[in-house]
Amino acid sequence: MSKNKLAKFAEIRALPNVVEVSYDELQKGPHHLRGKWKSQFFGNDHPIVLELGCGKGEYTVGLAENYPEKNFIGVDIKGARIWTGAVAAHEKSLRNTAFLRTYVELLPSFFDAGEVSEIWITFPDPQMKKPRKRLTSTKLLSHYCKFLKPGGVVHLKTDSNFLFTYTSALVQLNHFSIDVETTDLYASEYADDILGIKTYYEEQWLCRGIKIKYLKFVPQAGPLKEPEIEIEMDDYRSFGRDRRLVGNEPFGT
Repeated sequence: MSKNKLAKFAEIRALPNVVEVSYDELQKGPHHLRGKWKSQFFGNDHPIVLELGCGKGEYTVGLAENYPEKNFIGVDIKGARIWTGAVAAHEKSLRNTAFLRTYVELLPSFFDAGEVSEIWITFPDPQMKKPRKRLTSTKLLSHYCKFLKPGGVVHLKTDSNFLFTYTSALVQLNHFSIDVETTDLYASEYADDILGIKTYYEEQWLCRGIKIKYLKFVPQAGPLKEPEIEIEMDDYRSFGRDRRLVGNEPFGT
């Protein structure tokens, strides 16, 4: 592990807007903030919004700046990534922003029933070969429903045609309510200031001519069905980070 990463890990532990706890500690019971984020962490009664797989936290910070009447929590397991957003939010004195370092599978240990109003999933790994690891899988959607309030929405913003097709099919198969669905966000009527917040990865995809897809839906608790459909894989993700495809040519070669 690099000294730079170690320094970032040490710094986020000292930041007041970062929460992290070991897996072993969670085995003793739910986190002490479960059901109490508003009163004990944020000190207000504003709605709580999560960004899952938040990476460097650009969306979490951008949303917090645009919506001071809501509380935003970026979730990621990568401490070196969270560091960027946590430091930025701290320097901007964004009191409605927090970062939680944990696995998404463990979120029911951190949030009580109905405690979360919205979930954002922005440019996650589509996990084309690992369905259960997709952030919109039936397994994880069932977890989200344990703490998402009735009528609470999930936003998916992605470059991946594979993940968008999979999620759209899952949503339709399970009869979830769909608020917005578009395969070309920036050519649609929905590209407002919030959807226009661009992450580091989104800027890359746009520069390479890849269209951004967006789906906003309301999941429902209960037994969920997986879509049994053949989906063409994203060819540009078959290459390493420095050789993703632009059109029919590898990027960076």
